[in-house]
Amino acid sequence: MNYYIVIPAHNEEAFLEDALQSVINQSLAPKKVVIVNDNSSDGTADIIDEYVSRYHFIEGVHIQSSDEHLPGSKVIAAFNKGLPLLDDDYDFIVKLDADVILPTDYFMKIDAIFSSSSKIGIAGGFAYEINNDGEWALNHPMDIDHVRGAFKSYSKACFKAMGGLRTAMGWDTVDELLAQYHGFQIITDDALKVKHQRPIGAAYNSKARRSQGKAMYLMHYGFTISLIASLKMAFKNKKFKIVRDNLLGYWEAKQEEIPFIVTEKEGQYIRNFRWKRIRKKLI
Repeated sequence: MNYYIVIPAHNEEAFLEDALQSVINQSLAPKKVVIVNDNSSDGTADIIDEYVSRYHFIEGVHIQSSDEHLPGSKVIAAFNKGLPLLDDDYDFIVKLDADVILPTDYFMKIDAIFSSSSKIGIAGGFAYEINNDGEWALNHPMDIDHVRGAFKSYSKACFKAMGGLRTAMGWDTVDELLAQYHGFQIITDDALKVKHQRPIGAAYNSKARRSQGKAMYLMHYGFTISLIASLKMAFKNKKFKIVRDNLLGYWEAKQEEIPFIVTEKEGQYIRNFRWKRIRKKLI
């Protein structure tokens, strides 16, 4: 299969080269890699330019945006800036963070997953992060059928059916819901161990958590599901101010009447899907 990779990068000097080397070392090479330098103030641009000069399939884009790190919306805005550099001749497309290290057979196995069924829309492995003992340990706080946003692969049919990725916090939840809405499956492979060099949630401050609550509103969750989801997040992270910040963001979005990022029909599907999952866990 042909596949493309788009890597948004904001001040990733410490990690980007490791990520690129892990892509270059893949047993199944990408057709093209686009790195989007989003207003970096460190040496990210120099690393991009170096790899563009060395590898014909790597291309760089330098854009200017806010230098504030806002998980979700900023990274997808940068990702979308890379899409115009790609043609339509691909089988799957990858959104990859600049702080991951992939095993050499990662995309060979992703290729096999997509080749096994046209119904598979999203595929990926699992994230491993350095623990307090200095060892790479599994860190996957979501359900096992969730693919972390740091390394998501989409079949062409699924990506187009969803209309691409939403520029909002929570994009890596709504994409999976929309994929299922359009009849696609999500497949994870626990043999694909991805090293994630920056701990999950490291940049998730109060403002980011309000953005999470805003995303819940924009995804048509409704208040009750947003409350349950916030309580779950707070319990898992042992930070109960998450509930306060999430709900504050939810009400701010509601009061400002910000347009939803999914249709009413998609929202109804999302709410029904969420309630089914909640009931299943309670039984």
